[in-house]
Amino acid sequence: MGKSTKYPSYSGGTVSINGKNVAKTSKKNNTVNSNFNMGKTEASIYNSIQNNMSNVLSDLFTISDPQRQEWQQQLSALKNVGIANINDIYTPLQNNLRNDIASRFGNLDNSVFLDNLNAITTNKSKAIADLSNNLALTQNDLYNKEIQNRINLLALLDGLNNSINNNILSYLGLANQNANSGNQYNQARYQATVSQNSPLTQIAKLGASALATYY
Repeated sequence: MGKSTKYPSYSGGTVSINGKNVAKTSKKNNTVNSNFNMGKTEASIYNSIQNNMSNVLSDLFTISDPQRQEWQQQLSALKNVGIANINDIYTPLQNNLRNDIASRFGNLDNSVFLDNLNAITTNKSKAIADLSNNLALTQNDLYNKEIQNRINLLALLDGLNNSINNNILSYLGLANQNANSGNQYNQARYQATVSQNSPLTQIAKLGASALATYY
């Protein structure tokens, strides 16, 4: 009878860099585990990326009250500057026209004056309406730029996250390869031992030994 051969145990795999174990594959009960060991700095960066991605996604299209107030202050400042510029242009025109008509006719009851004054007033009103439209477009631009900045930040964080995850998967893959290599070696040794201890192999060995003694 041949000797019983113990089936080989699972061979784990590790990956070390500069003496530090960075990745490991092991087996506990019926579960094979692969683990990547992050350093404190690396873990801090990874967690920060995850947290920032979560924060950006949760409020991607939400504008906070402080942000709205800041935009309103900017728009108010632009409106004040715009109104001042419009007044600087049209108020002197209105005053000069009044003075010119008064000096020529002694009163403002003149159709030419009224037509010119109405034209200036119309142009001034149009300038104010254009200013309002521009401010509305500026407000939209502020919103669109803010959202685009958030999307750009999210894309950057996603790229960093993917880079780290790909690095982790690469090391875990190496650890799994090392484990598979060890298990293949153990299996080959097991098969060789089983073959050597089989009854037919033992009989052949005895026959060969007998023949060697006889001759």
